[in-house]
Amino acid sequence: MTDAADAGAVLAPQPDAVFDRGGLDALVRVLKQRGHTLIGPTVRDGAIVLAELESADELPYGWGVELEAGRYRLHRRRDGAAFAHSAGPQSWKPFLHPERVRQWTADRGRGGGTVVREERHPGVSYAFLGVRPCDLRAIRILDRVMSGGRYRDPAYLSRRTGAFLITVECTEPGATCFCVSMGTGPAADTGYDLALTEVVDDAGHRFLCRGGSEEGAAVLAEIPHRSADDRTRSTAADAVGAAAEHMGRAMPPVDLRTLMRDNLEAERWDDVTARCLSCGNCTMVCPTCFCTTTEDITDLSGDHAERWRRWDSCYDLDFSLLHGGPVRTTPRSRYRQWLTHKLGTWHDQFDSSGCVGCGRCIVWCPTGIDLTEEAHALHQEATRRESAP
Repeated sequence: MTDAADAGAVLAPQPDAVFDRGGLDALVRVLKQRGHTLIGPTVRDGAIVLAELESADELPYGWGVELEAGRYRLHRRRDGAAFAHSAGPQSWKPFLHPERVRQWTADRGRGGGTVVREERHPGVSYAFLGVRPCDLRAIRILDRVMSGGRYRDPAYLSRRTGAFLITVECTEPGATCFCVSMGTGPAADTGYDLALTEVVDDAGHRFLCRGGSEEGAAVLAEIPHRSADDRTRSTAADAVGAAAEHMGRAMPPVDLRTLMRDNLEAERWDDVTARCLSCGNCTMVCPTCFCTTTEDITDLSGDHAERWRRWDSCYDLDFSLLHGGPVRTTPRSRYRQWLTHKLGTWHDQFDSSGCVGCGRCIVWCPTGIDLTEEAHALHQEATRRESAP
């Protein structure tokens, strides 16, 4: 079982296994019997969303997605694959770092005193089925943010500790995917309990599986499987390799941290923010954006009050509000803050990029702003400036 404390721990090499759709059904049953709340992809409201599953039958068998900047559509597939779709509107973040969390309550007593009660966060034993390698990396980034360093978040830890992670390697990247540029996929490296690669060919529909933790190996031992054959191994490896060669997007082949740092006054910021609505959609769907604010509420009597933490966005005007007014008053300054932090100064805080290449911010931007396009444009502007006489 991988958790925030030991994410990235590697199990000694285990023999690869193969199981069919019946084995996937058994996997779901075993996880539920072990007391896990199972979360996985399913079709709902015209999208593939993440939700609690009761059985493997709820997985999106035979569904794929068509992605582009500002566009998301489902389409029917012919092969019946369960995981041949790209990132949907949700990441796993809402389950680990919910949109709203109550922090404390306060009640005025009859004698005039006030009793304040800190909110307790009961643990949830999650099992995540279908975590893409990019999202697996995003969870590891959130681990560093929410449970590393001096400020450990108890609400996050109550959900993250003991979570069972089943990653599914990507074999069909979407038009907005660029995980190769960020070094986060399409193959899974570490931090999972089980890793699956879905294979559908004339030999049948099956899943190549390898264990990544002791609990992962124990769960695999409880479901019907067979030793992996050479054909399944090679077919799976070829499919993942082909996915790496067919990314829909790519970042410019430069040091993005330096690119962001050295181009804070580029003209391109005016171009992109002429299209930006400052709606914050990109921060809401991003699997690593973690910013929050607090709000206090009270009942009509004034005898009961609560403090809630909720998601916030650096696109909100009040996000940088200090005494005397907000620091970032223009859409230009707010978009620049988001992109330069995500690709640049995140390294200074957490020793990695804040972007995992999932492409959600591109798909769910209402005006279709593409951060890879913006990075290329900044690079091109910098190159022209450097080459000018």
